[in-house]
Amino acid sequence: MAVSNLSILDGGSILQLDFDSGAAMRFHALWLRDNSPDTATRDPGNGQRLITMKDLPAETIVQSASLSAEGIEITFAPGGVSACYDPDWLAAHGYDKARSAQLLPEHAESWDAALTRQVPSGHFPELCSKTPALRDWLSHIRRYGFAKLTGLPVESGNLFKIVDLFGYVRETNYGRHFEVRTEVNPVNLAFTGLGLQAHTDNPYRDPVPTIQVLSCLENSAQGGENMVVDGFACAERLRREDPEGFALLARHSVRFDYAGEAGVRLQSLRPMIELAPEGHLVCIRFNSRSIAPLTTVPFGDMPAYYAAYRRLSDIIDDPAMEVTFKLEPGEAFVVDNTRVLHARKGYSGAGNRWLQGCYADKDALLSKLSAIEAAS
Repeated sequence: MAVSNLSILDGGSILQLDFDSGAAMRFHALWLRDNSPDTATRDPGNGQRLITMKDLPAETIVQSASLSAEGIEITFAPGGVSACYDPDWLAAHGYDKARSAQLLPEHAESWDAALTRQVPSGHFPELCSKTPALRDWLSHIRRYGFAKLTGLPVESGNLFKIVDLFGYVRETNYGRHFEVRTEVNPVNLAFTGLGLQAHTDNPYRDPVPTIQVLSCLENSAQGGENMVVDGFACAERLRREDPEGFALLARHSVRFDYAGEAGVRLQSLRPMIELAPEGHLVCIRFNSRSIAPLTTVPFGDMPAYYAAYRRLSDIIDDPAMEVTFKLEPGEAFVVDNTRVLHARKGYSGAGNRWLQGCYADKDALLSKLSAIEAAS
Protein backbone atom coordinates (compact mmCIF):
# COMPACT_ATOMS: atom_id res chain seq x y z
CA MET A 1 0.00 0.00 0.00
CA ALA A 2 1.33 3.43 -0.94
CA VAL A 3 1.56 6.10 1.78
CA SER A 4 0.54 9.60 0.76
CA ASN A 5 1.25 11.38 4.02
CA LEU A 6 2.51 10.83 7.54
CA SER A 7 2.00 12.82 10.72
CA ILE A 8 3.72 12.78 14.11
CA LEU A 9 1.07 13.16 16.82
CA ASP A 10 0.86 13.57 20.57
CA GLY A 11 4.39 14.84 21.05
CA GLY A 12 5.89 11.97 19.07
CA SER A 13 4.16 9.11 20.86
CA ILE A 14 2.07 8.29 17.76
CA LEU A 15 2.82 8.13 14.03
CA GLN A 16 -0.15 8.28 11.65
CA LEU A 17 0.08 6.97 8.10
CA ASP A 18 -2.38 8.11 5.44
CA PHE A 19 -2.60 5.67 2.53
CA ASP A 20 -3.55 6.45 -1.08
CA SER A 21 -6.63 4.26 -0.59
CA GLY A 22 -7.97 6.78 1.91
CA ALA A 23 -7.32 4.55 4.90
CA ALA A 24 -5.37 5.85 7.89
CA MET A 25 -3.51 3.91 10.56
CA ARG A 26 -1.89 5.01 13.79
CA PHE A 27 1.10 3.33 15.40
CA HIS A 28 2.55 3.97 18.85
CA ALA A 29 6.21 4.93 18.95
CA LEU A 30 7.05 2.16 21.42
CA TRP A 31 5.38 -0.43 19.16
CA LEU A 32 7.32 0.82 16.16
CA ARG A 33 10.60 0.76 18.06
CA ASP A 34 9.89 -2.75 19.39
CA ASN A 35 9.31 -3.91 15.81
CA SER A 36 12.22 -2.08 14.24
CA PRO A 37 13.66 -4.06 11.30
CA ASP A 38 17.26 -2.86 11.79
CA THR A 39 19.92 -5.53 12.26
CA ALA A 40 20.69 -4.39 15.80
CA THR A 41 17.08 -5.13 16.78
CA ARG A 42 16.37 -8.28 14.76
CA ASP A 43 18.66 -11.04 13.58
CA PRO A 44 18.78 -10.74 9.77
CA GLY A 45 18.94 -14.52 9.38
CA ASN A 46 16.13 -15.85 11.55
CA GLY A 47 14.19 -12.66 12.29
CA GLN A 48 14.29 -13.13 16.05
CA ARG A 49 14.37 -10.08 18.28
CA LEU A 50 17.79 -9.23 19.76
CA ILE A 51 16.51 -6.82 22.40
CA THR A 52 14.26 -7.05 25.46
CA MET A 53 11.89 -4.56 27.04
CA LYS A 54 14.67 -3.20 29.26
CA ASP A 55 16.37 -1.97 26.06
CA LEU A 56 13.32 0.13 25.13
CA PRO A 57 12.96 3.38 27.07
CA ALA A 58 9.39 3.81 28.30
CA GLU A 59 9.50 7.42 27.07
CA THR A 60 10.36 6.41 23.47
CA ILE A 61 9.00 8.84 20.84
CA VAL A 62 9.23 9.31 17.10
CA GLN A 63 11.76 12.09 16.70
CA SER A 64 11.44 12.32 12.91
CA ALA A 65 9.73 10.44 10.10
CA SER A 66 9.87 10.82 6.33
CA LEU A 67 8.99 9.01 3.12
CA SER A 68 11.77 7.69 0.90
CA ALA A 69 12.10 5.38 -2.06
CA GLU A 70 12.99 2.56 0.33
CA GLY A 71 10.04 3.08 2.68
CA ILE A 72 9.32 5.05 5.84
CA GLU A 73 12.43 6.37 7.58
CA ILE A 74 11.98 6.81 11.34
CA THR A 75 14.37 8.05 13.99
CA PHE A 76 13.54 7.49 17.64
CA ALA A 77 14.45 9.37 20.79
CA PRO A 78 16.06 8.86 23.17
CA GLY A 79 18.95 6.94 21.66
CA GLY A 80 18.75 8.12 18.06
CA VAL A 81 18.01 4.66 16.63
CA SER A 82 16.92 4.86 12.99
CA ALA A 83 15.16 2.27 10.86
CA CYS A 84 13.34 1.97 7.55
CA TYR A 85 9.87 0.34 7.51
CA ASP A 86 8.10 -1.30 4.61
CA PRO A 87 4.64 0.37 4.24
CA ASP A 88 3.09 -2.95 3.14
CA TRP A 89 4.41 -4.63 6.29
CA LEU A 90 2.97 -1.89 8.48
CA ALA A 91 -0.39 -2.09 6.69
CA ALA A 92 -0.46 -5.88 7.16
CA HIS A 93 0.31 -5.53 10.87
CA GLY A 94 -1.88 -2.53 11.63
CA TYR A 95 -3.80 -2.71 14.88
CA ASP A 96 -5.67 0.62 14.67
CA LYS A 97 -9.01 -0.88 13.69
CA ALA A 98 -12.35 -1.87 15.11
CA ARG A 99 -12.36 -5.19 16.89
CA SER A 100 -14.72 -7.85 15.56
CA ALA A 101 -16.98 -9.87 17.82
CA GLN A 102 -16.30 -12.87 15.59
CA LEU A 103 -16.58 -16.17 17.46
CA LEU A 104 -14.61 -18.19 14.93
CA PRO A 105 -10.81 -17.85 14.79
CA GLU A 106 -9.07 -16.63 11.66
CA HIS A 107 -9.34 -18.95 8.61
CA ALA A 108 -12.03 -21.16 10.21
CA GLU A 109 -15.38 -21.75 8.54
CA SER A 110 -18.18 -23.51 10.40
CA TRP A 111 -20.18 -26.29 8.74
CA ASP A 112 -22.96 -28.81 9.23
CA ALA A 113 -24.36 -31.90 7.49
CA ALA A 114 -24.51 -30.04 4.17
CA LEU A 115 -20.75 -30.55 3.85
CA THR A 116 -21.47 -34.27 3.28
CA ARG A 117 -22.08 -33.37 -0.37
CA GLN A 118 -18.44 -32.33 -0.78
CA VAL A 119 -16.27 -33.76 1.99
CA PRO A 120 -12.85 -32.07 1.88
CA SER A 121 -10.35 -34.61 0.65
CA GLY A 122 -6.94 -35.19 -0.89
CA HIS A 123 -5.27 -38.02 -2.83
CA PHE A 124 -2.14 -39.26 -1.09
CA PRO A 125 0.10 -39.75 -4.19
CA GLU A 126 -0.68 -36.20 -5.30
CA LEU A 127 0.06 -34.78 -1.86
CA CYS A 128 3.47 -36.44 -1.97
CA SER A 129 4.37 -35.14 -5.44
CA LYS A 130 2.50 -31.86 -5.92
CA THR A 131 2.99 -28.96 -3.52
CA PRO A 132 -0.27 -27.19 -4.56
CA ALA A 133 -2.23 -30.36 -3.75
CA LEU A 134 -0.61 -30.57 -0.31
CA ARG A 135 -1.29 -26.88 0.29
CA ASP A 136 -4.97 -27.31 -0.60
CA TRP A 137 -5.36 -30.37 1.62
CA LEU A 138 -3.71 -28.71 4.61
CA SER A 139 -5.82 -25.60 4.07
CA HIS A 140 -8.94 -27.80 4.20
CA ILE A 141 -7.90 -28.91 7.69
CA ARG A 142 -7.26 -25.31 8.73
CA ARG A 143 -10.59 -24.17 7.29
CA TYR A 144 -12.91 -27.03 8.27
CA GLY A 145 -10.94 -28.80 10.99
CA PHE A 146 -10.83 -32.10 9.12
CA ALA A 147 -10.14 -33.72 5.76
CA LYS A 148 -10.18 -37.19 4.24
CA LEU A 149 -7.34 -38.86 2.40
CA THR A 150 -7.48 -41.51 -0.32
CA GLY A 151 -4.89 -43.55 -2.19
CA LEU A 152 -2.88 -44.79 0.79
CA PRO A 153 -1.00 -48.09 0.59
CA VAL A 154 -3.08 -50.65 2.48
CA GLU A 155 -0.44 -51.62 5.00
CA SER A 156 0.00 -51.40 8.74
CA GLY A 157 1.65 -48.13 9.74
CA ASN A 158 0.54 -46.19 6.67
CA LEU A 159 -0.76 -43.45 8.98
CA PHE A 160 2.85 -42.46 9.72
CA LYS A 161 3.21 -41.55 6.05
CA ILE A 162 0.33 -39.10 6.54
CA VAL A 163 1.98 -37.42 9.51
CA ASP A 164 5.25 -37.24 7.58
CA LEU A 165 3.51 -34.88 5.16
CA PHE A 166 3.47 -32.13 7.77
CA GLY A 167 5.02 -33.05 11.11
CA TYR A 168 5.77 -35.68 13.72
CA VAL A 169 3.89 -38.33 15.64
CA ARG A 170 3.04 -37.45 19.23
CA GLU A 171 3.62 -40.61 21.27
CA THR A 172 1.32 -41.29 24.26
CA ASN A 173 0.72 -44.11 26.74
CA TYR A 174 -1.04 -45.85 23.82
CA GLY A 175 2.29 -45.88 21.95
CA ARG A 176 3.17 -44.23 18.64
CA HIS A 177 -0.15 -45.52 17.33
CA PHE A 178 -3.15 -47.49 18.54
CA GLU A 179 -5.35 -50.17 16.99
CA VAL A 180 -9.09 -49.53 16.67
CA ARG A 181 -10.86 -52.88 16.42
CA THR A 182 -12.88 -55.20 18.62
CA GLU A 183 -10.94 -56.54 21.58
CA VAL A 184 -11.76 -58.76 24.56
CA ASN A 185 -11.62 -56.79 27.86
CA PRO A 186 -10.60 -53.55 26.15
CA VAL A 187 -8.83 -50.75 28.05
CA ASN A 188 -10.96 -48.21 26.16
CA LEU A 189 -14.50 -48.31 24.78
CA ALA A 190 -13.08 -47.23 21.42
CA PHE A 191 -11.82 -50.81 21.06
CA THR A 192 -15.31 -52.37 21.04
CA GLY A 193 -18.08 -52.58 18.47
CA LEU A 194 -20.24 -50.10 20.39
CA GLY A 195 -21.34 -46.89 18.77
CA LEU A 196 -19.66 -43.82 20.22
CA GLN A 197 -21.07 -40.34 20.70
CA ALA A 198 -19.18 -37.65 18.86
CA HIS A 199 -16.32 -36.56 21.08
CA THR A 200 -12.91 -34.98 21.16
CA ASP A 201 -10.08 -37.32 22.05
CA ASN A 202 -8.05 -37.33 25.24
CA PRO A 203 -9.45 -34.22 26.96
CA TYR A 204 -7.77 -35.57 30.11
CA ARG A 205 -4.34 -34.67 28.68
CA ASP A 206 -2.68 -31.31 29.19
CA PRO A 207 -1.98 -30.28 26.53
CA VAL A 208 -4.56 -32.19 24.56
CA PRO A 209 -3.35 -33.83 21.30
CA THR A 210 -4.26 -31.31 18.64
CA ILE A 211 -4.29 -33.55 15.56
CA GLN A 212 -5.67 -37.07 15.27
CA VAL A 213 -5.21 -39.41 12.30
CA LEU A 214 -7.39 -42.48 11.71
CA SER A 215 -6.48 -44.82 8.86
CA CYS A 216 -8.55 -47.73 7.56
CA LEU A 217 -6.98 -51.13 6.79
CA GLU A 218 -10.11 -53.32 6.82
CA ASN A 219 -13.81 -52.45 6.89
CA SER A 220 -16.09 -55.31 5.92
CA ALA A 221 -18.25 -55.15 9.07
CA GLN A 222 -21.83 -54.02 8.88
CA GLY A 223 -22.07 -50.43 10.12
CA GLY A 224 -19.18 -48.63 11.73
CA GLU A 225 -19.53 -45.47 9.64
CA ASN A 226 -17.41 -42.54 10.78
CA MET A 227 -19.00 -39.24 11.70
CA VAL A 228 -17.49 -35.82 12.27
CA VAL A 229 -19.17 -32.84 13.91
CA ASP A 230 -17.92 -29.25 13.92
CA GLY A 231 -17.59 -28.35 17.60
CA PHE A 232 -17.21 -24.68 16.70
CA ALA A 233 -20.52 -24.76 14.80
CA CYS A 234 -22.16 -26.46 17.78
CA ALA A 235 -20.80 -23.76 20.10
CA GLU A 236 -22.08 -21.05 17.76
CA ARG A 237 -25.51 -22.65 17.78
CA LEU A 238 -25.53 -22.96 21.57
CA ARG A 239 -24.63 -19.29 21.93
CA ARG A 240 -27.53 -18.32 19.64
CA GLU A 241 -30.02 -20.56 21.45
CA ASP A 242 -28.78 -20.17 25.02
CA PRO A 243 -26.19 -17.40 25.49
CA GLU A 244 -26.21 -17.78 29.28
CA GLY A 245 -25.59 -21.52 29.00
CA PHE A 246 -22.79 -20.90 26.53
CA ALA A 247 -21.21 -18.47 29.00
CA LEU A 248 -21.45 -21.05 31.81
CA LEU A 249 -19.66 -23.74 29.77
CA ALA A 250 -16.95 -21.23 28.89
CA ARG A 251 -16.64 -19.80 32.39
CA HIS A 252 -16.20 -22.95 34.47
CA SER A 253 -13.45 -25.54 34.12
CA VAL A 254 -14.33 -29.20 34.55
CA ARG A 255 -12.12 -32.17 35.28
CA PHE A 256 -11.49 -34.92 32.75
CA ASP A 257 -10.00 -38.18 33.98
CA TYR A 258 -8.58 -41.42 32.56
CA ALA A 259 -7.22 -44.38 34.55
CA GLY A 260 -7.96 -47.28 32.22
CA GLU A 261 -4.64 -49.08 32.55
CA ALA A 262 -2.09 -49.82 35.22
CA GLY A 263 0.32 -47.01 36.00
CA VAL A 264 -1.71 -44.34 34.17
CA ARG A 265 -3.84 -41.60 35.76
CA LEU A 266 -4.37 -38.69 33.41
CA GLN A 267 -6.28 -35.59 34.52
CA SER A 268 -6.89 -32.08 33.25
CA LEU A 269 -8.96 -29.14 34.43
CA ARG A 270 -10.23 -27.12 31.49
CA PRO A 271 -13.54 -25.68 30.22
CA MET A 272 -15.69 -27.51 27.68
CA ILE A 273 -15.71 -24.33 25.59
CA GLU A 274 -12.43 -22.43 25.72
CA LEU A 275 -12.34 -18.84 24.52
CA ALA A 276 -9.42 -16.51 23.91
CA PRO A 277 -9.44 -13.22 25.85
CA GLU A 278 -10.56 -11.57 22.59
CA GLY A 279 -13.64 -13.80 22.58
CA HIS A 280 -12.98 -16.23 19.73
CA LEU A 281 -13.10 -20.00 20.10
CA VAL A 282 -9.87 -21.79 21.00
CA CYS A 283 -10.86 -25.33 21.93
CA ILE A 284 -13.82 -27.63 22.43
CA ARG A 285 -13.45 -30.46 24.96
CA PHE A 286 -16.38 -32.85 24.93
CA ASN A 287 -16.17 -36.47 25.99
CA SER A 288 -18.93 -37.95 28.14
CA ARG A 289 -16.84 -41.10 28.75
CA SER A 290 -14.00 -39.17 30.37
CA ILE A 291 -15.63 -36.29 32.24
CA ALA A 292 -15.17 -36.59 36.01
CA PRO A 293 -17.79 -35.63 38.62
CA LEU A 294 -18.48 -31.91 38.39
CA THR A 295 -17.04 -30.34 41.54
CA THR A 296 -15.67 -27.04 40.24
CA VAL A 297 -19.03 -25.56 39.24
CA PRO A 298 -20.54 -23.48 42.07
CA PHE A 299 -23.60 -24.93 43.78
CA GLY A 300 -25.84 -22.12 42.56
CA ASP A 301 -24.76 -22.60 38.92
CA MET A 302 -24.97 -26.41 38.83
CA PRO A 303 -28.59 -26.78 37.55
CA ALA A 304 -28.05 -24.24 34.77
CA TYR A 305 -24.66 -25.77 33.95
CA TYR A 306 -26.20 -29.22 33.53
CA ALA A 307 -28.94 -27.73 31.36
CA ALA A 308 -26.31 -26.12 29.11
CA TYR A 309 -24.26 -29.33 29.04
CA ARG A 310 -27.38 -31.28 28.02
CA ARG A 311 -28.24 -28.74 25.32
CA LEU A 312 -24.74 -28.87 23.87
CA SER A 313 -24.92 -32.67 23.90
CA ASP A 314 -28.26 -32.56 22.06
CA ILE A 315 -26.82 -30.21 19.44
CA ILE A 316 -23.83 -32.50 18.93
CA ASP A 317 -26.19 -35.48 18.51
CA ASP A 318 -28.38 -33.66 15.98
CA PRO A 319 -28.01 -35.43 12.59
CA ALA A 320 -28.20 -32.00 10.95
CA MET A 321 -24.77 -31.25 12.40
CA GLU A 322 -22.92 -34.40 11.31
CA VAL A 323 -21.00 -35.44 8.23
CA THR A 324 -20.97 -39.22 7.77
CA PHE A 325 -18.77 -41.40 5.59
CA LYS A 326 -17.53 -44.98 5.59
CA LEU A 327 -13.80 -45.40 5.16
CA GLU A 328 -12.52 -47.96 2.70
CA PRO A 329 -9.13 -49.66 3.03
CA GLY A 330 -6.48 -47.17 1.92
CA GLU A 331 -8.51 -44.19 3.15
CA ALA A 332 -8.01 -42.07 6.25
CA PHE A 333 -9.14 -38.85 7.83
CA VAL A 334 -7.42 -36.21 9.89
CA VAL A 335 -9.17 -34.05 12.48
CA ASP A 336 -8.24 -30.97 14.43
CA ASN A 337 -8.89 -32.43 17.86
CA THR A 338 -9.30 -28.98 19.42
CA ARG A 339 -12.34 -28.37 17.23
CA VAL A 340 -13.86 -31.35 15.43
CA LEU A 341 -15.61 -34.15 17.29
CA HIS A 342 -15.54 -37.59 15.72
CA ALA A 343 -17.75 -40.64 16.26
CA ARG A 344 -18.69 -43.95 14.78
CA LYS A 345 -21.88 -45.89 14.43
CA GLY A 346 -22.07 -49.29 16.08
CA TYR A 347 -21.06 -52.31 14.02
CA SER A 348 -21.80 -56.03 14.15
CA GLY A 349 -19.47 -58.94 14.75
CA ALA A 350 -19.77 -60.04 11.11
CA GLY A 351 -16.81 -59.06 8.95
CA ASN A 352 -13.77 -57.14 10.12
CA ARG A 353 -13.13 -53.53 11.02
CA TRP A 354 -9.54 -52.44 11.58
CA LEU A 355 -8.38 -48.87 11.85
CA GLN A 356 -5.12 -47.47 13.18
CA GLY A 357 -4.86 -44.11 14.88
CA CYS A 358 -2.17 -41.75 16.05
CA TYR A 359 -1.73 -38.18 17.24
CA ALA A 360 0.31 -35.26 15.96
CA ASP A 361 0.54 -31.53 16.61
CA LYS A 362 -1.37 -28.77 14.84
CA ASP A 363 1.46 -26.27 15.11
CA ALA A 364 3.54 -28.42 12.75
CA LEU A 365 0.66 -28.68 10.28
CA LEU A 366 0.05 -24.92 10.31
CA SER A 367 3.79 -24.28 10.04
CA LYS A 368 4.00 -26.46 6.94
CA LEU A 369 1.01 -24.73 5.40
CA SER A 370 2.33 -21.26 6.21
CA ALA A 371 5.74 -22.07 4.72
CA ILE A 372 4.12 -23.33 1.50
CA GLU A 373 1.90 -20.25 1.26
CA ALA A 374 4.84 -17.91 1.88
CA ALA A 375 6.81 -19.58 -0.91
CA SER A 376 3.92 -19.48 -3.40
